[in-house]
Amino acid sequence: MAEDPASTVDSWVDDILFTGRPADVCLRLPEPVDKGTLRRLVGEAQTRLAGAGLRPGGAAALRMPPSLAYVVHLLATWRTGAQAILLDHRLTDHEVDRALRRLDPQVVVAPVRTGGGALRIFVDVTAGVTPYSDRPAGSPHAVIQLSSGSTGPSKVIGRTAGDLVAEVRRYTRIDGVALPGERIILLPSMVHVLGLVGGLLYGLHAGVELCPPERLSGDAILAAVAAQDSPATVLGVPFHIGLLASTVPSRPLPQLKRMTTGGELVPDAVARAFTDRYGVPLGNMYGMTEVGVIGTDLYGAHRPAIAPAPGIQVRESGGELWVSCPANPYVGLADPTRWADGWLHTRDAGVVDPDTGLVTIKGRLDSQISVGGMKVDLTEVEATVAELPGVTAAVVVWDDGITAYVQTDGSLSEDTLDKLLVERLAGYKRPRTLHLLDQLPRTTTGKLVRSAPALRDAAS
Repeated sequence: MAEDPASTVDSWVDDILFTGRPADVCLRLPEPVDKGTLRRLVGEAQTRLAGAGLRPGGAAALRMPPSLAYVVHLLATWRTGAQAILLDHRLTDHEVDRALRRLDPQVVVAPVRTGGGALRIFVDVTAGVTPYSDRPAGSPHAVIQLSSGSTGPSKVIGRTAGDLVAEVRRYTRIDGVALPGERIILLPSMVHVLGLVGGLLYGLHAGVELCPPERLSGDAILAAVAAQDSPATVLGVPFHIGLLASTVPSRPLPQLKRMTTGGELVPDAVARAFTDRYGVPLGNMYGMTEVGVIGTDLYGAHRPAIAPAPGIQVRESGGELWVSCPANPYVGLADPTRWADGWLHTRDAGVVDPDTGLVTIKGRLDSQISVGGMKVDLTEVEATVAELPGVTAAVVVWDDGITAYVQTDGSLSEDTLDKLLVERLAGYKRPRTLHLLDQLPRTTTGKLVRSAPALRDAAS
Protein backbone atom coordinates (compact mmCIF):
# COMPACT_ATOMS: atom_id res chain seq x y z
CA MET A 1 0.00 0.00 0.00
CA ALA A 2 1.34 3.44 -0.95
CA GLU A 3 2.45 5.69 1.87
CA ASP A 4 0.07 8.53 2.65
CA PRO A 5 1.94 11.80 1.99
CA ALA A 6 0.02 13.42 4.84
CA SER A 7 1.68 11.02 7.27
CA THR A 8 5.13 12.35 6.37
CA VAL A 9 4.35 16.04 6.73
CA ASP A 10 7.40 17.95 7.87
CA SER A 11 5.89 20.32 10.41
CA TRP A 12 8.00 23.42 9.72
CA VAL A 13 6.32 23.90 6.34
CA ASP A 14 2.85 23.95 7.91
CA ASP A 15 3.89 25.83 11.04
CA ILE A 16 5.90 28.57 9.31
CA LEU A 17 4.69 28.82 5.69
CA PHE A 18 1.05 27.71 5.69
CA THR A 19 -0.03 30.11 8.39
CA GLY A 20 -3.07 32.34 7.85
CA ARG A 21 -6.49 31.63 6.43
CA PRO A 22 -7.09 29.33 3.44
CA ALA A 23 -8.68 32.25 1.54
CA ASP A 24 -5.63 34.52 1.98
CA VAL A 25 -4.04 35.31 -1.40
CA CYS A 26 -0.31 34.56 -1.39
CA LEU A 27 0.62 34.71 -5.10
CA ARG A 28 -0.63 36.71 -8.10
CA LEU A 29 0.58 35.21 -11.37
CA PRO A 30 -1.41 37.41 -12.32
CA GLU A 31 -4.39 35.24 -11.29
CA PRO A 32 -4.60 35.04 -7.49
CA VAL A 33 -3.53 31.84 -5.73
CA ASP A 34 -4.74 31.52 -2.14
CA LYS A 35 -3.23 29.48 0.70
CA GLY A 36 -5.93 26.81 0.46
CA THR A 37 -5.29 26.25 -3.25
CA LEU A 38 -1.53 26.22 -2.75
CA ARG A 39 -1.81 23.65 0.04
CA ARG A 40 -4.00 21.41 -2.14
CA LEU A 41 -1.53 21.61 -5.03
CA VAL A 42 1.36 20.81 -2.69
CA GLY A 43 -0.47 17.72 -1.42
CA GLU A 44 -1.03 16.51 -4.98
CA ALA A 45 2.65 17.07 -5.79
CA GLN A 46 3.65 15.06 -2.72
CA THR A 47 1.75 12.09 -4.14
CA ARG A 48 3.54 12.44 -7.52
CA LEU A 49 6.95 12.73 -5.86
CA ALA A 50 6.30 9.68 -3.67
CA GLY A 51 5.17 7.72 -6.72
CA ALA A 52 8.49 8.48 -8.43
CA GLY A 53 10.48 7.30 -5.42
CA LEU A 54 11.01 10.31 -3.16
CA ARG A 55 11.09 9.34 0.50
CA PRO A 56 11.65 11.21 3.77
CA GLY A 57 15.39 11.70 4.09
CA GLY A 58 15.83 11.58 0.31
CA ALA A 59 16.42 14.44 -2.12
CA ALA A 60 14.65 15.95 -5.11
CA ALA A 61 16.52 18.04 -7.68
CA LEU A 62 14.40 20.89 -9.06
CA ARG A 63 15.46 22.20 -12.46
CA MET A 64 12.53 24.53 -12.94
CA PRO A 65 12.01 28.07 -14.21
CA PRO A 66 10.14 30.52 -11.94
CA SER A 67 6.61 29.16 -11.90
CA LEU A 68 3.77 27.99 -9.72
CA ALA A 69 4.97 24.44 -10.44
CA TYR A 70 8.39 25.30 -8.97
CA VAL A 71 6.84 26.69 -5.78
CA VAL A 72 4.51 23.70 -5.44
CA HIS A 73 7.20 21.03 -5.92
CA LEU A 74 9.65 22.85 -3.64
CA LEU A 75 7.13 22.96 -0.79
CA ALA A 76 6.03 19.39 -1.51
CA THR A 77 9.64 18.19 -1.26
CA TRP A 78 10.09 19.85 2.11
CA ARG A 79 6.68 18.71 3.33
CA THR A 80 7.71 15.15 2.52
CA GLY A 81 10.72 15.57 4.79
CA ALA A 82 13.18 15.51 1.88
CA GLN A 83 15.99 17.72 0.70
CA ALA A 84 15.48 20.16 -2.21
CA ILE A 85 18.42 20.60 -4.59
CA LEU A 86 17.87 23.85 -6.49
CA LEU A 87 19.32 23.95 -10.01
CA ASP A 88 18.93 27.17 -11.94
CA HIS A 89 16.98 26.44 -15.11
CA ARG A 90 19.55 28.46 -17.11
CA LEU A 91 22.33 25.98 -16.38
CA THR A 92 23.54 23.91 -19.32
CA ASP A 93 22.82 20.19 -19.56
CA HIS A 94 26.51 19.57 -18.85
CA GLU A 95 26.40 21.63 -15.65
CA VAL A 96 23.19 19.93 -14.52
CA ASP A 97 24.52 16.43 -15.23
CA ARG A 98 27.66 17.20 -13.23
CA ALA A 99 25.57 18.44 -10.28
CA LEU A 100 23.25 15.42 -10.41
CA ARG A 101 26.16 12.97 -10.43
CA ARG A 102 27.64 14.69 -7.40
CA LEU A 103 24.43 15.10 -5.38
CA ASP A 104 22.60 11.92 -6.50
CA PRO A 105 18.94 12.82 -5.81
CA GLN A 106 16.16 10.24 -5.69
CA VAL A 107 14.04 12.19 -8.22
CA VAL A 108 14.45 15.02 -10.70
CA VAL A 109 11.69 17.55 -11.37
CA ALA A 110 11.94 19.32 -14.74
CA PRO A 111 9.53 20.88 -17.25
CA VAL A 112 7.84 18.73 -19.84
CA ARG A 113 6.06 21.77 -21.27
CA THR A 114 6.72 25.49 -20.85
CA GLY A 115 4.50 28.31 -22.06
CA GLY A 116 5.13 32.03 -22.32
CA GLY A 117 7.82 34.17 -23.89
CA ALA A 118 11.48 34.46 -22.97
CA LEU A 119 10.96 37.68 -21.01
CA ARG A 120 8.27 36.26 -18.73
CA ILE A 121 9.15 36.41 -15.02
CA PHE A 122 6.85 33.51 -14.09
CA VAL A 123 5.99 30.98 -16.78
CA ASP A 124 3.33 28.34 -17.24
CA VAL A 125 5.05 25.01 -16.62
CA THR A 126 3.93 21.41 -16.60
CA ALA A 127 6.39 19.51 -14.42
CA GLY A 128 7.63 15.99 -14.97
CA VAL A 129 8.99 13.90 -12.10
CA THR A 130 11.48 11.15 -12.96
CA PRO A 131 13.35 8.68 -10.72
CA TYR A 132 17.14 9.14 -10.54
CA SER A 133 18.53 6.99 -7.70
CA ASP A 134 17.42 5.12 -4.63
CA ARG A 135 19.91 6.65 -2.20
CA PRO A 136 19.13 8.92 0.74
CA ALA A 137 20.30 12.54 0.70
CA GLY A 138 24.02 12.99 1.21
CA SER A 139 23.55 15.54 4.00
CA PRO A 140 20.83 16.55 6.50
CA HIS A 141 20.21 19.94 4.88
CA ALA A 142 16.73 21.03 3.76
CA VAL A 143 18.06 22.91 0.76
CA ILE A 144 21.15 22.64 -1.42
CA GLN A 145 22.10 25.65 -3.53
CA LEU A 146 24.98 26.40 -5.85
CA SER A 147 26.72 29.72 -5.34
CA SER A 148 26.45 32.19 -8.19
CA GLY A 149 30.13 31.83 -9.11
CA SER A 150 30.80 35.52 -9.86
CA THR A 151 34.53 35.11 -9.12
CA GLY A 152 35.09 31.42 -9.78
CA PRO A 153 33.53 27.93 -9.75
CA SER A 154 30.26 27.44 -7.90
CA LYS A 155 30.30 26.06 -4.36
CA VAL A 156 27.76 23.55 -3.02
CA ILE A 157 26.02 25.12 -0.02
CA GLY A 158 23.57 23.48 2.36
CA ARG A 159 21.13 25.02 4.82
CA THR A 160 18.94 23.21 7.32
CA ALA A 161 15.25 23.77 7.96
CA GLY A 162 16.30 25.49 11.18
CA ASP A 163 18.52 27.88 9.20
CA LEU A 164 15.65 28.80 6.88
CA VAL A 165 13.17 29.29 9.71
CA ALA A 166 15.65 31.46 11.61
CA GLU A 167 16.19 33.66 8.55
CA VAL A 168 12.47 34.02 7.90
CA ARG A 169 12.02 35.16 11.49
CA ARG A 170 15.00 37.49 11.09
CA TYR A 171 13.19 39.22 8.23
CA THR A 172 10.21 39.89 10.47
CA ARG A 173 12.50 41.94 12.74
CA ILE A 174 14.07 44.08 10.00
CA ASP A 175 12.69 47.61 9.82
CA GLY A 176 11.61 48.44 6.28
CA VAL A 177 10.57 45.06 4.88
CA ALA A 178 7.12 44.58 3.38
CA LEU A 179 4.45 44.16 6.07
CA PRO A 180 1.44 41.82 6.28
CA GLY A 181 -1.23 42.92 3.82
CA GLU A 182 1.34 44.54 1.52
CA ARG A 183 2.93 43.26 -1.68
CA ILE A 184 6.39 42.30 -2.91
CA ILE A 185 6.98 42.84 -6.62
CA LEU A 186 9.29 39.85 -6.93
CA LEU A 187 12.07 40.07 -9.53
CA PRO A 188 15.01 37.88 -8.37
CA SER A 189 15.08 34.13 -8.97
CA MET A 190 13.66 31.95 -6.20
CA VAL A 191 16.48 29.48 -6.82
CA HIS A 192 18.82 31.94 -5.10
CA VAL A 193 18.71 33.16 -1.53
CA LEU A 194 17.25 36.65 -1.92
CA GLY A 195 14.24 35.52 -3.96
CA LEU A 196 13.88 32.25 -2.05
CA VAL A 197 13.92 33.47 1.54
CA GLY A 198 13.49 37.25 1.26
CA GLY A 199 10.70 36.76 -1.27
CA LEU A 200 8.92 33.40 -1.24
CA LEU A 201 9.40 32.09 2.30
CA TYR A 202 9.10 35.43 4.07
CA GLY A 203 6.04 36.35 1.99
CA LEU A 204 4.26 33.09 2.78
CA HIS A 205 5.06 33.40 6.48
CA ALA A 206 4.21 37.09 6.91
CA GLY A 207 1.08 37.26 4.76
CA VAL A 208 2.69 39.41 2.07
CA GLU A 209 1.44 38.86 -1.49
CA LEU A 210 4.13 37.92 -4.01
CA CYS A 211 3.43 39.61 -7.33
CA PRO A 212 5.98 38.98 -10.09
CA PRO A 213 5.41 41.23 -13.11
CA GLU A 214 4.31 39.57 -16.30
CA ARG A 215 7.50 40.52 -18.12
CA LEU A 216 11.02 41.67 -17.35
CA SER A 217 10.72 45.30 -18.44
CA GLY A 218 10.49 48.62 -16.66
CA ASP A 219 6.93 49.22 -17.85
CA ALA A 220 5.79 45.75 -16.71
CA ILE A 221 7.32 46.24 -13.26
CA LEU A 222 5.52 49.56 -12.86
CA ALA A 223 2.29 47.99 -14.11
CA ALA A 224 2.58 45.35 -11.37
CA VAL A 225 3.02 48.10 -8.77
CA ALA A 226 -0.06 49.93 -10.09
CA ALA A 227 -2.24 46.80 -10.38
CA GLN A 228 -3.52 47.04 -6.78
CA ASP A 229 -3.97 49.72 -4.15
CA SER A 230 -1.93 48.09 -1.38
CA PRO A 231 1.65 49.27 -0.69
CA ALA A 232 4.30 47.57 -2.81
CA THR A 233 8.02 46.93 -2.30
CA VAL A 234 10.02 46.09 -5.41
CA LEU A 235 12.63 43.42 -4.62
CA GLY A 236 15.43 43.00 -7.14
CA VAL A 237 19.11 43.28 -8.00
CA PRO A 238 21.09 46.22 -9.45
CA PHE A 239 20.17 45.25 -13.02
CA HIS A 240 16.50 45.82 -12.19
CA ILE A 241 17.22 49.25 -10.71
CA GLY A 242 18.83 50.23 -13.98
CA LEU A 243 15.65 49.14 -15.80
CA LEU A 244 13.47 51.31 -13.57
CA ALA A 245 15.84 54.28 -13.50
CA SER A 246 15.53 54.47 -17.29
CA THR A 247 11.72 54.03 -17.37
CA VAL A 248 9.41 57.03 -17.22
CA PRO A 249 6.19 56.24 -15.29
CA SER A 250 3.01 56.96 -17.22
CA ARG A 251 1.06 57.76 -14.03
CA PRO A 252 1.66 58.56 -10.36
CA LEU A 253 2.52 55.51 -8.24
CA PRO A 254 1.41 56.19 -4.66
CA GLN A 255 1.52 52.40 -4.05
CA LEU A 256 5.31 52.27 -4.48
CA LYS A 257 6.79 52.14 -1.00
CA ARG A 258 10.45 51.43 -1.78
CA MET A 259 12.80 49.31 -3.81
CA THR A 260 15.20 46.93 -2.10
CA THR A 261 18.20 45.48 -3.87
CA GLY A 262 20.54 42.62 -3.07
CA GLY A 263 23.92 41.86 -4.56
CA GLU A 264 26.57 44.44 -5.29
CA LEU A 265 26.19 48.08 -4.26
CA VAL A 266 24.38 50.17 -6.87
CA PRO A 267 26.58 52.91 -8.40
CA ASP A 268 25.82 56.36 -6.98
CA ALA A 269 24.69 57.74 -10.33
CA VAL A 270 22.14 54.95 -10.83
CA ALA A 271 20.91 55.26 -7.24
CA ARG A 272 20.40 59.02 -7.66
CA ALA A 273 18.61 58.51 -10.97
CA PHE A 274 16.21 56.05 -9.30
CA THR A 275 15.45 58.14 -6.21
CA ASP A 276 15.10 61.34 -8.26
CA ARG A 277 12.61 59.65 -10.56
CA TYR A 278 10.45 57.84 -7.99
CA GLY A 279 10.95 59.74 -4.76
CA VAL A 280 11.04 56.59 -2.60
CA PRO A 281 13.88 54.98 -0.63
CA LEU A 282 16.32 52.70 -2.40
CA GLY A 283 17.25 50.09 0.20
CA ASN A 284 20.29 47.84 0.12
CA MET A 285 20.78 44.31 1.43
CA TYR A 286 24.07 42.49 1.89
CA GLY A 287 23.91 38.73 2.07
CA MET A 288 25.46 35.45 1.02
CA THR A 289 24.02 32.12 -0.02
CA GLU A 290 25.77 30.55 2.98
CA VAL A 291 23.89 32.55 5.65
CA GLY A 292 21.20 34.59 3.89
CA VAL A 293 20.69 38.23 4.81
CA ILE A 294 23.65 39.68 6.73
CA GLY A 295 22.88 43.39 6.88
CA THR A 296 20.52 46.02 5.52
CA ASP A 297 20.04 49.73 4.91
CA LEU A 298 16.45 49.76 3.71
CA TYR A 299 15.94 53.51 4.08
CA GLY A 300 19.15 54.48 2.30
CA ALA A 301 20.25 56.34 5.43
CA HIS A 302 23.71 54.82 5.84
CA ARG A 303 24.82 54.37 2.24
CA PRO A 304 27.24 52.76 1.54
CA ALA A 305 27.20 51.17 5.03
CA ILE A 306 24.70 48.61 6.31
CA ALA A 307 23.50 47.60 9.78
CA PRO A 308 23.86 43.91 10.74
CA ALA A 309 20.54 42.05 10.59
CA PRO A 310 19.00 40.97 13.92
CA GLY A 311 20.89 38.00 15.38
CA ILE A 312 23.83 38.38 12.98
CA GLN A 313 27.30 39.32 14.21
CA VAL A 314 29.85 40.83 11.85
CA ARG A 315 33.47 41.44 12.74
CA GLU A 316 36.59 42.56 10.93
CA SER A 317 39.71 40.41 10.98
CA GLY A 318 42.78 41.49 9.06
CA GLY A 319 40.65 43.64 6.78
CA GLU A 320 38.24 40.77 6.02
CA LEU A 321 34.61 40.63 7.15
CA TRP A 322 33.64 37.56 9.19
CA VAL A 323 30.00 36.66 9.79
CA SER A 324 28.60 34.47 12.54
CA CYS A 325 27.60 31.06 11.14
CA PRO A 326 27.20 28.25 13.71
CA ALA A 327 27.72 25.30 11.33
CA ASN A 328 29.85 24.70 8.23
CA PRO A 329 27.55 25.55 5.27
CA TYR A 330 29.66 23.81 2.63
CA VAL A 331 28.78 20.30 1.50
CA GLY A 332 31.77 18.01 1.13
CA LEU A 333 34.20 20.81 1.95
CA ALA A 334 36.09 21.44 5.18
CA ASP A 335 38.16 24.49 4.28
CA PRO A 336 39.23 26.47 7.36
CA THR A 337 39.95 29.49 5.18
CA ARG A 338 36.21 29.71 4.42
CA TRP A 339 34.60 28.61 7.70
CA ALA A 340 36.02 27.86 11.14
CA ASP A 341 34.88 28.01 14.77
CA GLY A 342 31.44 29.42 14.02
CA TRP A 343 32.61 32.18 11.66
CA LEU A 344 32.17 32.44 7.89
CA HIS A 345 35.12 34.13 6.21
CA THR A 346 33.36 36.19 3.54
CA ARG A 347 36.48 37.13 1.55
CA ASP A 348 34.95 40.59 1.36
CA ALA A 349 37.11 43.48 2.47
CA GLY A 350 35.38 45.83 4.90
CA VAL A 351 35.35 47.73 8.14
CA VAL A 352 33.07 47.69 11.18
CA ASP A 353 32.55 51.03 12.91
CA PRO A 354 33.39 50.42 16.59
CA ASP A 355 30.89 53.05 17.78
CA THR A 356 27.83 52.39 15.59
CA GLY A 357 28.41 48.79 14.50
CA LEU A 358 27.72 49.81 10.89
CA VAL A 359 29.51 47.71 8.28
CA THR A 360 31.06 49.10 5.10
CA ILE A 361 31.97 46.61 2.38
CA LYS A 362 35.09 47.63 0.46
CA GLY A 363 34.92 44.99 -2.24
CA ARG A 364 36.57 41.62 -2.61
CA LEU A 365 39.62 40.96 -0.44
CA ASP A 366 41.57 39.95 -3.53
CA SER A 367 40.96 43.38 -5.09
CA GLN A 368 44.14 44.74 -3.44
CA ILE A 369 47.09 44.58 -5.86
CA SER A 370 50.56 46.13 -6.14
CA VAL A 371 51.68 48.14 -9.17
CA GLY A 372 55.34 49.12 -9.15
CA GLY A 373 55.37 48.85 -5.37
CA MET A 374 52.28 51.04 -5.03
CA LYS A 375 49.11 49.55 -3.52
CA VAL A 376 46.01 49.83 -5.70
CA ASP A 377 42.46 48.96 -4.69
CA LEU A 378 40.72 47.71 -7.82
CA THR A 379 37.37 48.47 -6.13
CA GLU A 380 38.29 52.17 -6.08
CA VAL A 381 39.31 52.07 -9.75
CA GLU A 382 36.09 50.28 -10.67
CA ALA A 383 33.94 52.77 -8.76
CA THR A 384 35.68 55.64 -10.58
CA VAL A 385 35.07 54.06 -13.98
CA ALA A 386 31.43 53.25 -13.12
CA GLU A 387 30.71 56.87 -12.19
CA LEU A 388 31.82 58.28 -15.56
CA PRO A 389 29.11 59.79 -17.77
CA GLY A 390 27.95 57.29 -20.37
CA VAL A 391 29.06 54.23 -18.34
CA THR A 392 26.24 51.94 -17.24
CA ALA A 393 28.36 49.20 -15.60
CA ALA A 394 32.02 48.35 -15.14
CA VAL A 395 34.28 45.57 -13.88
CA VAL A 396 37.98 46.10 -13.19
CA VAL A 397 40.24 43.07 -12.72
CA TRP A 398 43.95 42.27 -12.66
CA ASP A 399 44.76 40.39 -15.86
CA ASP A 400 48.50 40.88 -16.46
CA GLY A 401 47.77 44.53 -15.68
CA ILE A 402 44.76 46.57 -14.57
CA THR A 403 42.02 45.81 -17.09
CA ALA A 404 38.62 47.49 -17.29
CA TYR A 405 35.55 45.98 -18.97
CA VAL A 406 33.03 48.75 -19.50
CA GLN A 407 29.38 48.68 -20.55
CA THR A 408 28.32 52.01 -22.04
CA ASP A 409 25.23 53.68 -23.40
CA GLY A 410 26.90 53.97 -26.80
CA SER A 411 28.17 57.53 -26.34
CA LEU A 412 31.77 56.71 -25.35
CA SER A 413 34.86 55.73 -27.27
CA GLU A 414 37.99 54.22 -25.72
CA ASP A 415 39.89 57.49 -26.32
CA THR A 416 37.21 59.55 -24.55
CA LEU A 417 37.07 57.09 -21.68
CA ASP A 418 40.84 57.13 -21.31
CA LYS A 419 40.92 60.96 -21.25
CA LEU A 420 38.25 61.04 -18.54
CA LEU A 421 40.26 58.60 -16.43
CA VAL A 422 43.46 60.65 -16.84
CA GLU A 423 41.62 63.47 -15.04
CA ARG A 424 40.45 61.24 -12.20
CA LEU A 425 43.07 58.58 -11.46
CA ALA A 426 46.81 58.63 -10.83
CA GLY A 427 48.82 57.01 -13.58
CA TYR A 428 49.66 53.85 -11.64
CA LYS A 429 45.94 53.29 -10.90
CA ARG A 430 44.64 53.73 -14.44
CA PRO A 431 43.60 50.65 -16.44
CA ARG A 432 46.26 49.58 -18.91
CA THR A 433 43.61 47.97 -21.10
CA LEU A 434 40.03 49.10 -21.78
CA HIS A 435 37.32 46.92 -23.32
CA LEU A 436 33.99 48.51 -24.30
CA LEU A 437 31.08 46.04 -24.42
CA ASP A 438 27.41 46.35 -25.26
CA GLN A 439 26.60 44.06 -22.32
CA LEU A 440 28.76 42.81 -19.47
CA PRO A 441 28.25 39.16 -18.47
CA ARG A 442 26.27 38.57 -15.29
CA THR A 443 25.61 35.58 -13.06
CA THR A 444 22.16 34.03 -12.75
CA THR A 445 21.57 36.28 -9.70
CA GLY A 446 22.30 39.44 -11.68
CA LYS A 447 25.79 40.06 -10.29
CA LEU A 448 28.54 41.18 -12.63
CA VAL A 449 30.92 38.35 -13.48
CA ARG A 450 34.47 39.02 -12.25
CA SER A 451 36.26 36.02 -13.66
CA ALA A 452 39.02 37.29 -15.98
CA PRO A 453 38.71 34.36 -18.46
CA ALA A 454 34.93 34.85 -18.73
CA LEU A 455 35.37 38.58 -19.27
CA ARG A 456 38.01 37.97 -21.95
CA ASP A 457 35.58 35.63 -23.71
CA ALA A 458 32.84 38.27 -23.57
CA ALA A 459 35.16 40.92 -24.98
CA SER A 460 36.28 38.70 -27.85
